[in-house]
Amino acid sequence: MKRTAFFVYGVTGHLLFLVTYAWLAGFVGNLFVFPSLDRPATTPVTQSLLIDAGLIVLFGLQHSIMARPAFKRQWTRIIPAPIERSTYVFASCVATLFLIWQWRAVDIIVWDVQSPVGRGLLHAGFACGWLMVPAVSMMINHFDLFGTRQVWLYFRGQEYAPLPFRTPLFYSHVRHPLYVGWAIAFWATPTMTAGHLLLASGMTAYMLLAVVFEERDLIAHFGQRYIDYRHRVPMFLPRRKAADPVCAPRPATPFETAAEMD
Repeated sequence: MKRTAFFVYGVTGHLLFLVTYAWLAGFVGNLFVFPSLDRPATTPVTQSLLIDAGLIVLFGLQHSIMARPAFKRQWTRIIPAPIERSTYVFASCVATLFLIWQWRAVDIIVWDVQSPVGRGLLHAGFACGWLMVPAVSMMINHFDLFGTRQVWLYFRGQEYAPLPFRTPLFYSHVRHPLYVGWAIAFWATPTMTAGHLLLASGMTAYMLLAVVFEERDLIAHFGQRYIDYRHRVPMFLPRRKAADPVCAPRPATPFETAAEMD
């Protein structure tokens, strides 16, 4: 019964993530959902900026703190290890949906690309960014990243084994392709409002800060292997001629911009 309950819990968390991810893409792109990021403002600008900045901080704290190895060691004294990852996914979904729900629009126009070609390219970039994020997760093990592999192994009565350290595809060119995908997804828009700019800037600043802690944890976990990888492969922008891949970190989930090492 316990194994079945954990499996259902993990699968439910994974499905909730898929819904939340699609809703976030629609929110940022002003597509098919309400509320949308660039809807008409209903709150004074200063108040909106303060609330939105606080939502970004709250989002970042949840994602980073729960991803830290020290937190996980304490957390798994309360939450059983097989569902620790799924619980993180649930918490990430709640934080994301709360940000969408409480976001205050600031509809001041920062730029508005009128050229059909320019708008088409930016829309294409938006689509590429949102597709790149799940594509990157597939390069290692999508189901491990969202906890469903863990609950499946527990359901089968098998012991969980961490994934091997390798560099498939994008990871042989940049160390953090997931962050690249997120940056493209947030910044690629033909019409940039002040509210959209705050979200894109805030999330980018958060990722740049989070990567410092992530790489520290990766070095602590993998030692010289990750140090060698870091010397060979750039962080975000690929070199003209990439070095031969040797090893790579397991990527974070699309909601997690900090290290998640078991």
